[in-house]
Amino acid sequence: MNLRALRTFVTTVEMGGLGRACARLHLSQPAASRQIHALEAELGLALFERVGRRLQLTSDGEDLLNQSRRLLDDATALLDQALSLKGGQIGTLRIGATPHVIAGVLAPFLPRYRRRYHNVEVQLLEGGATQQSTRLHRGEIHLAITPTGDERLHGRLLYPVYAFAVLRSERDSSKSRRQALEVASLASKPVLLLRREFGSREWFDAACAISHVRPQVRLESAAPQTLVELAVAGYGVAIVPSTVSVSSDKVLVLPLVQRGTPLGRWSMIAWNPQRYLPLYAQRFVDELLAYVARHAPGQKFIRHAPVMPRPVDPGA
Repeated sequence: MNLRALRTFVTTVEMGGLGRACARLHLSQPAASRQIHALEAELGLALFERVGRRLQLTSDGEDLLNQSRRLLDDATALLDQALSLKGGQIGTLRIGATPHVIAGVLAPFLPRYRRRYHNVEVQLLEGGATQQSTRLHRGEIHLAITPTGDERLHGRLLYPVYAFAVLRSERDSSKSRRQALEVASLASKPVLLLRREFGSREWFDAACAISHVRPQVRLESAAPQTLVELAVAGYGVAIVPSTVSVSSDKVLVLPLVQRGTPLGRWSMIAWNPQRYLPLYAQRFVDELLAYVARHAPGQKFIRHAPVMPRPVDPGA
């Protein structure tokens, strides 16, 4: 059986269409169509039917989808294991993280890592915490940098992540003398938030619900730097995690607290214990742990914040 054709079939289903699958697989639509037709001919079954301008799975296609995924996972695991037997020096490592973790943690770390493991290709997949957990369980990535909390995952703790309030600095402001900001003080204030797939947004929404706070949401974005720039302009209070780089001297950056308890969670480098983890992925974990021990993000602003207790390493 042609595994490329099988991968095209599964990707077409997961991406919701042939065009998006072609973009993911770097294939032309005619080539992808030929692969699917060849797979249907080999199986003697129709996997898709056309409904209007869209492809829809047939009942036979639905029955074969999960087993197709398992076959592809097994093939990937076999290749990863073979590469690991060469000493863990060669392979493709897929890592998921939020855009601000990629910018603030991985971007400065990766050049050091590549100098030591130049034959390991690192592929980055951007997305929120919910996306990364899903990708780990599907086997789309080896590792994810994500908040603790998913008990199905194993991992190693990296650093505490605080929810920050970024607001325009004002002369003689009483806020400038504070070391933290209570969530209750944001009642009816205009706020700038990340979208709901991000962990810091989940923490903020939960704290608002507990405190019966209803801030005015002026923008929801997937770009934390956009929120910071709007805060600089005085458009509202940006709520971002401490992994976001804030360099402007025109804003105050204050850890958010609820009755003195900081909003946040420890971050971890996580993997799915039900899937094979290549040796080069294990070495990446060790290298990253050593790096963040010296260069944890947000230290400038969280050194006066309430201490966030360190949990046990997930899956230790």
